[in-house]
Amino acid sequence: MPPSGSDPSPCVPQVLPVLAADGAASELMLLRPAGEARRLLYWLPAMGMPARHYLALAESLAARGVAVALHEWRGIGSSNRRAGRRQDWGYRELLELDLPAGLAVARQQLPQADCWLGGHSLGGQLAALHAALHPAQAAGLALVASGAPYWRCFAHAGLVRMAYVAAPWLAALCGHLPGRRIGFGGNEARGVIRDWSRSGRTGVYRAERMAVGLERAMAGVDLPLLALRMRDDWLGPAASLEWLLSKMPRTRRTLDVLSPQELAGRADHFGWMKAPAPVAARIAGWMDGQAGPAS
Repeated sequence: MPPSGSDPSPCVPQVLPVLAADGAASELMLLRPAGEARRLLYWLPAMGMPARHYLALAESLAARGVAVALHEWRGIGSSNRRAGRRQDWGYRELLELDLPAGLAVARQQLPQADCWLGGHSLGGQLAALHAALHPAQAAGLALVASGAPYWRCFAHAGLVRMAYVAAPWLAALCGHLPGRRIGFGGNEARGVIRDWSRSGRTGVYRAERMAVGLERAMAGVDLPLLALRMRDDWLGPAASLEWLLSKMPRTRRTLDVLSPQELAGRADHFGWMKAPAPVAARIAGWMDGQAGPAS
């Protein structure tokens, strides 16, 4: 990979250092198209998913003329923090410290490009929350296999609700949620799990130590929004997506459901990542179809 200050070749990730205000550091991977980058998609991964797992998606988008910046979650991948008894954080740090720091680095590299926000699963939720808090900073929202975690939206809802009750307890017992061990997410901070579980139990977004009303802010989001759902995604069913979208009634929505035939593989929560070209094509086409030229 080229050093952070060099001019990278097309579709070769440029690795850029990101430093949050509290000293948390990570690396941002930026992929540029061959020509002028007029659109930048700032991409937020799913819970516990390192940014590098979205390189194939970023490469496919770059081949279609869209620059992509892959955000790294605190505690995951290149981050210098690891969740534990001595290190804890929640949505507040992710929204108020990490995302602004990463976005500033990406925009510094491509100041001429319109910046769009996108994300997978929890990344889509936090992209929506960031857009709600900073409505002038995004040209639009692209959500892939995402939705609100409200327990009533899922099959076997009672078991899902029990999981939301148990997860904070397990995280407190272990000092972090041992996601790698239990097969869900990564090793997640207690605060993240408290905030995530609360939204799962109540259907309402509220973050510890954040005074702003997230639900009220989401109601004011007035952006174009693309939502791509995978047909067989039990972690992101239609009801979950609709619950999330209902919080943003002013968005101008484009919804699509991808089948196994379209993906040439599994149409579930993670299967699409193995061959993401159909997802990239829909995102790029949707961007192209929005009114007004890119600046």
